[in-house]
Amino acid sequence: MCDENTLRDGEDHLRRSGNLNRRDFGALSLGTGLAMALPRAADALQVTAANVDVPTPDGVADCHFVHPSDGTHPGVLIWPDALGLRPAFEQMGQRLAESGYAVLVVNPYYRKVKAPVLPEGASFRDEATRNTIFPLMRSLGPEITLTDARAFVGFLDGQAVVADDRKMATTGYCMGGSMTMRTAAAFPDRIGAGASFHGGRLVTDGPESPHHLVGKMRAHYLFAIAENDDEKDPEAKSVLREAFAAAGLPAEIEVYEGALHGWCPPDSAVYNEAQAERAWSRMLALFERALA
Repeated sequence: MCDENTLRDGEDHLRRSGNLNRRDFGALSLGTGLAMALPRAADALQVTAANVDVPTPDGVADCHFVHPSDGTHPGVLIWPDALGLRPAFEQMGQRLAESGYAVLVVNPYYRKVKAPVLPEGASFRDEATRNTIFPLMRSLGPEITLTDARAFVGFLDGQAVVADDRKMATTGYCMGGSMTMRTAAAFPDRIGAGASFHGGRLVTDGPESPHHLVGKMRAHYLFAIAENDDEKDPEAKSVLREAFAAAGLPAEIEVYEGALHGWCPPDSAVYNEAQAERAWSRMLALFERALA
């Protein structure tokens, strides 16, 4: 997950691999750059998008809701990375909606600030960015995630365009990976699929570690792991595999070669298009199987 060591870890990884030149060293950052245009499928559906306010016990969450313009479709709850809800995630939500899903992209920091929380081009190299993001990250915890998950799942269930006869899915990036697991465990009868992309702190030594919740889930899962995250914690993938095997739940758990933490959002400086596209295709395949 994004922290003070994320940039250093990425640079160390690239140095060891021989893929970091002088120019790349200066450019490497995790930040909200200009999002690259994501590919659009030939059979993409027409969609309707709107910024929405979702009431919660702690206030009103500003979110982005996008769905196919016709018919009913499975709901998907997207938990963004540490940089929060922003245009890149709205673009990702739209792309998923074009594939036939009703998508809610949330602002997990709504208690403190409306989205976007950072200006375009903000980088973790900048002290001002770190001073903004780290306190926001620390303001979130397991109970807050559950409070919000109830509100967000409830919002989706209240929408006429969300199919009530099909399971929902939840996806998360960076810190959002653990949030998907807490959501899936809290709503086992509703969440049929989960996907974590470069998720952080999925396996810890603490009693509230997300991997302890697998036995409460009924969701099929995808874990797309960054190569440098795996280098820091190579045992985590084995622990996850054991937990899902013990629960009798399918889980695709893979380290994506050459992909650094944060490689999926198209505005990330470490965006890896080829591996992001492969992870996206695996997510769609999961949804097609698990949400049928």
